[in-house]
Amino acid sequence: MINKTVLVTGGAGFIGSHLVRHLATKYPHYLVINLDLLTYAGNLTNLVDVADRDNYRFVRADIRDAEALRQVFAGFPIDTVVHLAAESHVDRSIEEPLTFVQTNLIGTAQLLQVAREVWHENFAGKLFYHISTDEVYGSLDATGLFTETTGYAPRSPYAASKAGSDHLVRAWHHTYSMPVVLSNCSNNYGPNQFPEKLIPLCINNILHQQPLPVYGKGVNVRDWLYVEDHVRAIDLILHRGRSGETYNIGGHNEWRNIDLVHLLCQTMDRKLGRAPGSSERLITYVTDRAGHDLRYAIDATKLERELGWVPDVRFEEGIVRTVDWYLSNAAWVAGVTSGAYRDYYAAMYAHR
Repeated sequence: MINKTVLVTGGAGFIGSHLVRHLATKYPHYLVINLDLLTYAGNLTNLVDVADRDNYRFVRADIRDAEALRQVFAGFPIDTVVHLAAESHVDRSIEEPLTFVQTNLIGTAQLLQVAREVWHENFAGKLFYHISTDEVYGSLDATGLFTETTGYAPRSPYAASKAGSDHLVRAWHHTYSMPVVLSNCSNNYGPNQFPEKLIPLCINNILHQQPLPVYGKGVNVRDWLYVEDHVRAIDLILHRGRSGETYNIGGHNEWRNIDLVHLLCQTMDRKLGRAPGSSERLITYVTDRAGHDLRYAIDATKLERELGWVPDVRFEEGIVRTVDWYLSNAAWVAGVTSGAYRDYYAAMYAHR
């Protein structure tokens, strides 16, 4: 018997598909509604293993379309929203900033307002969970960590649009008493990630012996979080997080970009039976990204202290799992890297 209906926006994307699978399989008494526009990064093949479950539904809709959202809420007794739908790639935001403003800001506002209208401000048993990024905090020097009280200082159109959406969610909480929780996560990696992001891009390019573009000198530092660890954290926050609170989710796992690329080269050479060091010849330094943040690093102490979460998957293990998945799913990779993606990739790196 269904006793909770969860709307996941962006559920056909990378993190969203892992979350939808987790919720639909772990909680058979939940009805999980996957709302996704199926833009370039949304892919229903990510969810073929749950597509026929009785407690799963897919709806193609745009979070910017208020009437479409009202129809979804009218069709299902939604009591929980987990909001993941977003434009998420910094390079694309530099080229198309207004697209990010429309989706990440306007789309979030539409979703908040429709939820408020449909719930008639009777918020008992309701929750709006907004998932965001550590990039809203800006850039760190060589030391220090982002905490939940770090001031916002976004430096890219993507980060600014996500920062704005965070503020909107908090505004609906304080103004209308809507129950909300927020989380800000570090860089995710794992299976099903669209190959514009660093790790799957390198895996795919190493496989096909294509150049590995590294911005600047490759000294920018990121904290890496395995996607299934992120999903476990979302599950905990969804069920036990305190309304109005923000939780940072980090991997305790900082890597310079160039060191990560070398690790991927070594792992791929070993998996493919190539001579050690052969893939490292593909590394190509390109003009640095405009406004490129130097370092991100998350302090997830609050999440550990309040909800008992720590990451399970060691990075070296997660990288091997990720590489193995991409090597075993060549058809998936071929499907998402054809056509428009090739045009985008050429445009992004040809002139650098």
